Amino acid sequence: MHSLVFLCAQKVVSHHSTVRGALEFIPKELYPVLFKAAFMDKRTLVLQDLVQTWPFPVLSFQKLLRKCQHCDRALLQEKPNKLCVQTVILGVVAYLNEALEDQLHSQSKRQRLQVLDMTGLQDDGIDQGPESMSLWSRTVTLAKACIDVSKHQSKCTKRTSKRRKGPYSSSVALPPPRPVSVEVHVDLFVNSTSYGVLKDALQNNANSMLRLKCRDFRAEELPIASTVGLLEFLDPTAVRQVDLRFNNLGLSGLRVILPHMAKFTNLVSLKLPYSNIDVRRLSAGMEGSLHYFATQLSRLSCLKELNLGSSRLSGKLRQLLGNLQGPLESLELAFCYLLPNDLAYLTQSLHTPTLKKLDLSGNNLSDSLLQPFQHLLEEASSSLLHLDIMECRLMDIHLESLLAALCRCSQLRYLGVFGNPLSTRGLKNLLQRTMGLLYLQLVIYPYPVDCYSETLPWPPTSSNLLNGSVDEEKFSRVSAELQQMLLTASRTDAIWTTNLCRHNTLDYFNL
Repeated sequence: MHSLVFLCAQKVVSHHSTVRGALEFIPKELYPVLFKAAFMDKRTLVLQDLVQTWPFPVLSFQKLLRKCQHCDRALLQEKPNKLCVQTVILGVVAYLNEALEDQLHSQSKRQRLQVLDMTGLQDDGIDQGPESMSLWSRTVTLAKACIDVSKHQSKCTKRTSKRRKGPYSSSVALPPPRPVSVEVHVDLFVNSTSYGVLKDALQNNANSMLRLKCRDFRAEELPIASTVGLLEFLDPTAVRQVDLRFNNLGLSGLRVILPHMAKFTNLVSLKLPYSNIDVRRLSAGMEGSLHYFATQLSRLSCLKELNLGSSRLSGKLRQLLGNLQGPLESLELAFCYLLPNDLAYLTQSLHTPTLKKLDLSGNNLSDSLLQPFQHLLEEASSSLLHLDIMECRLMDIHLESLLAALCRCSQLRYLGVFGNPLSTRGLKNLLQRTMGLLYLQLVIYPYPVDCYSETLPWPPTSSNLLNGSVDEEKFSRVSAELQQMLLTASRTDAIWTTNLCRHNTLDYFNL
């Protein structure tokens, strides 16, 4: 329920002409609630005026759009409205352009806004409607804004230089005005389409009035040289996460890129999924590359999250993780063709007692990995919050043998078992046995094998389960029964679903 202050703010921002004429008289303490009201109601004209006259040194989306005492709606958890985000950026550009013109006419004012923090906006990469703005679009829009500001800045600098020389003597030199700038804290997502514009923006970063300071950097399908070039432009102290995916790097490409990671002194998360790494049959030269890769990983002193998904790492986990300076808290090894000795090493390593997130999806846990995985679960039980074991060929009998260890994971909040050949009976057993995990809020479960329209080959592959035809009537009955079990146990707070879209919203930094 909205407070009286917020309801009044909504009424005020509904009249742009009134707000514009009264801005200089509005107490600065009301700016945050007016901003949230204007953002929520898409009052873009008012929003731009508020940003252009923002009275504080920092304008932070995370602080302004979260739940507060005035409004119980957390806009930060919703997909950002494209027009509103664009308007905020335009407001900052207008503020800087006004400052440039003031300097040109020797009317320099005290700088107000210094930092625009756009980190933390929702972007799950799916269901992007026409009114929402993806991370990729925000990156391009900000890069273009930086380039436009730099061009305007260059023109004004030339005009100022001519005025400073004076009409009669080139020796007359007026002191340069104090520079005004805004630093934009932002997450960046670049691919081959947006590479050029982002590169141009970052090249001018040091001298521009509008500067990008990247927190989380994500690049997809970029050549090695382009990736390295962008990494070199990023602030070494600001980068928290680097995510390079679908770049077909291989060990030889990683050998080129990883040395550039060492400069990021606060790098917590490194994601390298789909990098075309295969260590199963290494030549003598590639053995050296693997050793170099492991050495470079060990130089990342703050590393807490590592994603090597879809890399063929069979038997090499100890070599890759054994020399890390500190324990990992998130480890994603989906579809990595792991062997029993990999899980045996992990169980005994310094990482397991601190693991909050573990993804072993796509590894066959139904055979020789079953017992090592059970031991791993037991060792990680006190810290584990998030467990993904999707498409691991787990049948009822395998899951039954894991339940004792799973039920010891008292802090578990998320469990992903989608894509495993489980029956209705197996799912009900899983639900019943995990009812005591009071923090378990989300379970992504598979369509039961007895709910398929046709007889599945046995044991079914992941492809059989994903492409098979589900009898919707049968599944609706099973789904209703699971919901009734939750209701009877007073666990309606827990969500059991087959919807993988929910899975994509989970992130290590939000655990």
